Amino acid sequence: MEKLTEVEGRAYPFGMKNVDTDIVIPAHWLKTISRAGLGKGAFEVLRKEPGNVFDDPEYAGSPILIAGDNFGCGSSREHAAWALADLGIKVVIAPSFSDIFSGNAFKNGILTVVLPQDAIDRLMEVAKSDPIHIDLEHQTVTTRFQDRFQFEIDSFRKHCLLGGLDEIGLTLGNKGEIDRFEDKLAVEKPWLVPTVA
Repeated sequence: MEKLTEVEGRAYPFGMKNVDTDIVIPAHWLKTISRAGLGKGAFEVLRKEPGNVFDDPEYAGSPILIAGDNFGCGSSREHAAWALADLGIKVVIAPSFSDIFSGNAFKNGILTVVLPQDAIDRLMEVAKSDPIHIDLEHQTVTTRFQDRFQFEIDSFRKHCLLGGLDEIGLTLGNKGEIDRFEDKLAVEKPWLVPTVA
């Protein structure tokens, strides 16, 4: 997982409330176990509408998505986080998130920022013309217009995102302890240690 410390750029001023994971990535895209290419299916139903924000060249490649309340509700499909990541989104800002989606996003290196609706409204305005800056270390969302919004984040999630640590990375961080345990086990209970044939 890549480290996530600061993200700056244009944001998709999406704002829709109650966006479920079927809107993020429709079910027919779930037949793959690969994450590559899922960005093409992200918001597929909405992208069929002319003038949608996701196909507007002004926002192409935006690393931030500003959404409405209850983002990521519905089924627990991890493909929703995969699709957003493949689309290039590193941060989703909304008044609230589904717990399962928020967990899936975190495990895939996407920061979910909860801000009150008035902050969302302001960021939606700014996103139409200017970039937005997110600083995970200081837990702030700022704009060129002196807007500054503080956000909360679980300290463990913050540590993992700043360090680029997924579950494998966390495990490898304990390699010394794991090696010592296995060495001790080999001496004390050699019958439990697999032998190479």
